[in-house]
Amino acid sequence: MRYSVPHLAQNAWHEERIEVEKSQFIAWVCHTPTVGAFETLLAAAKQAHPNASHHCSAYIAGAPGEQNRIGFADDGEPGGTAGRPMFQVLSGSGMGEIGCVVIRYFGGTKLGTGGLARAYAQAVSAALETLPTREIVERDAYTLRLTFAQEADARAWCRDKALPVDKAEYDSAGVQLTIGWPRDRAFEISELENRLKAPITVSPTKKTRHA
Repeated sequence: MRYSVPHLAQNAWHEERIEVEKSQFIAWVCHTPTVGAFETLLAAAKQAHPNASHHCSAYIAGAPGEQNRIGFADDGEPGGTAGRPMFQVLSGSGMGEIGCVVIRYFGGTKLGTGGLARAYAQAVSAALETLPTREIVERDAYTLRLTFAQEADARAWCRDKALPVDKAEYDSAGVQLTIGWPRDRAFEISELENRLKAPITVSPTKKTRHA
């Protein structure tokens, strides 16, 4: 599986602001590979804006389609008018590992339930439009058993195929290269065997992920 995540440093966030009927909506978006990362963002937003009317939030602490490590909250706004619309924008973006807090300063004009839902969704959408991102590729790790003479060709083949070599272990018989194979592609090593003119012993190891 391949998906985009926010390209931000740990504990950093991306900010965008909109104004609707004199109310200020400040969207903070961060990378949330864990629920804890989202909780850090929410705490920072409350600390930075203690006098705001609301700190509404939504997050996905996993890949797109994650069902368990997700959440959203209205923080005092009428039920369903803030957190859920925010979550729907995050979910609809196709991104993963993403969390958002929208800080609202009330401007004196009530927006109504529909107006609130649109405003919170618009704030998140504005932040996503300018958010820097990077790609995550979920991979399965495979260990290739090679001779010393085969290593250079095997590494060159991996570079050609954009396959990361995660580890190399050497012993008297040769080398074991652990590579990361994209989980969205069927594993196929025959091309490398043809290049080396020899069969390769392969052992699956574990799941991994790469930026």
